[in-house]
Amino acid sequence: MTLTLDHITKTFGETTAVRDLSLEIPEGEIFGMLGANGAGKTTTFRMIIGLLEATEGEVYWNGGRMTYAGSGMIGYLPEERGLYPKLTVRDQLVYLGRLRGMKKADIVKQLEGWLARFQVPDYMDQKVEELSKGNQQKIQFISAVIHQPKLLILDEPFSGLDPVNVELLKQAVLDVKKMGTSIVFSSHRMEHVEELCEHVCILQHGQPIVHGSLKEIKRSYGRKNLRIHADFDLGYLKEVEGVVTFAEVPDGCVLQIDREETAEHIFHTLQGRGFVRRFELEEPSLNDIFIEKAGMSYE
Repeated sequence: MTLTLDHITKTFGETTAVRDLSLEIPEGEIFGMLGANGAGKTTTFRMIIGLLEATEGEVYWNGGRMTYAGSGMIGYLPEERGLYPKLTVRDQLVYLGRLRGMKKADIVKQLEGWLARFQVPDYMDQKVEELSKGNQQKIQFISAVIHQPKLLILDEPFSGLDPVNVELLKQAVLDVKKMGTSIVFSSHRMEHVEELCEHVCILQHGQPIVHGSLKEIKRSYGRKNLRIHADFDLGYLKEVEGVVTFAEVPDGCVLQIDREETAEHIFHTLQGRGFVRRFELEEPSLNDIFIEKAGMSYE
């Protein structure tokens, strides 16, 4: 089942939040939707799930027009927390699961499994307001997946989580993907996007400025990062032709170079100057690409 956005536009009065956006999100993949605040990501998510109607264009799921009536097959974790603070975790999830047509016994069974997996089995009868922000995020994730959706939208899912819980949730996302769920994913942490996503789209002012396979995007970017650690001064490399940027790091430097041949030239210039402990040509990071294309850092 493929999610297709066909020339969708959304305007609010004189403001255009999303403009003529066309994407195809492959079945069973994790698709990264990136952009600075106000780029149109959340508006796009709300059009996909039917909370907002596109001003122009259509959203299709498996060839048919997506409507709010079909939202039962979608899981959505919004950036803003939307849990009822006075309810217990059990009552919260039973209520939400019943809205999805699930039986209470099935909901409780699924919930017990997820709580055990997230290492919080004793939270079943605690009120949501009694939980930390990170643990509230876990419960919100469970609410998005408990009905085993075919399409899962995750808007900043790792917000408020410490590194241990980030890893727990990342593995959970990968396991949901293995079950055949298509996932649209947004995060301010570029390393998470690079680790999880096969295809990405970077939005700016509601329009895609980069879109496609992450591997192909990196390959076509051109510039490379070269990391050198040495026991002598590397400052002279700032002036080498083909070096775009130079940054000092402990014991060495990181260069951005225009092509692989520049790395070969630099390698030869290092000969006879002293001991080189590291010489590594790296792919450009997604943040490098974002800065180049959008003119800003995503952070």
